[in-house]
Amino acid sequence: MKDYTLILKQLNEAGNLRSLPDIVHTGNRIERDEQVMLNLSSNDYLGLASRSDLREAFFEEWKEKGYPLSSSSSRLLTGNFTVYTELEQLMAECFNREAALLFNSGYHANTGILPALADKQTLILADKLVHASIIDGILLSGAPFQRYRHNDYNQLETLLKKNAGQYEQLFIVTESIFSMDGDVADLRRLVELKKSYPNVCLYVDEAHAIGVRGKNGLGIAEEQDCIREIDLLVGTFGKALASMGAYVVCSRTIREYLVNCMRPLIFSTALPPAQIAWTRFIFERLPEFSSLREELTLTSHLLSDALEGKGGEISESHIIPYIIGENNDCISKAEELQRKGFYCLPVRPPTVPKGTARIRFSLTADITTAQLTQLIKEI
Repeated sequence: MKDYTLILKQLNEAGNLRSLPDIVHTGNRIERDEQVMLNLSSNDYLGLASRSDLREAFFEEWKEKGYPLSSSSSRLLTGNFTVYTELEQLMAECFNREAALLFNSGYHANTGILPALADKQTLILADKLVHASIIDGILLSGAPFQRYRHNDYNQLETLLKKNAGQYEQLFIVTESIFSMDGDVADLRRLVELKKSYPNVCLYVDEAHAIGVRGKNGLGIAEEQDCIREIDLLVGTFGKALASMGAYVVCSRTIREYLVNCMRPLIFSTALPPAQIAWTRFIFERLPEFSSLREELTLTSHLLSDALEGKGGEISESHIIPYIIGENNDCISKAEELQRKGFYCLPVRPPTVPKGTARIRFSLTADITTAQLTQLIKEI
């Protein structure tokens, strides 16, 4: 048996030991160890999770319709409640696509879709900085893969030219907003590359963009006007939509195939119908949150400008890296800012490349300009 105590000791010495924090949430603030701090590490990008007015309005609907608190089954058995189909139909209509399919989490989506669709006759070309869940999905697929340099579409084009004739199908895989750098993919360019070959499909993860970007909050694909050109448009409900679960919008054929072949969908108990109803409640209101998206854009620019030269210049979104370098230096800086009332966390390898340990500021729409100005002063 491995010496797990020794491994934990080595992680600690390298500044990579993690633990689960005991915290209490109050609006945009966190209380930990009797200290109250501004929460700068949340994925609640629109600040909806703490909105009592939304909760109360939903609970009124919930009491009337009585959504169950458990599905008690896979959707393929007895767990396919009407509310799931209603949300999928609503999403397909809003995205102006043929179909949508729900999943239990973004991790389920990313570790299930590619293994269902890809095989040994498939080549996957993935951006170097795609999320760990996508990497796990690629590995589970068993398909050959290559990772192109981050947002380097010239290299991607070279790989497509070299390999398109060698495989039955190819997948280009990317995020739209990247989770650690906060920069944005050029989806229009990726669509152009995809269209150059009849056997290439485009897979885009909008986890950090859905709700936050686009006129109606439908993400970077809406903002760049290419929703209909993306074969597999994936996103999550657990961030800006203040809920839980994930989705893909796609063709009817792909949806039916995933229902029959995607293992995390087939072999998982579905999310509670009440959870799906809450997701639908929020999703229906996404167009109404434009002022929150505008406020988030303003505060994001304020912080990224202040961190220019230290990582802020990389960001094109509400995710803003403050790159420090070495693990222990990054941990020390995060602890210093926490003592001053700012809940921010160090991100270290292997989540990010060695030597780029950083504080990842994740802004939400309920953080004010005054609060950010104070943070910038302390930095």
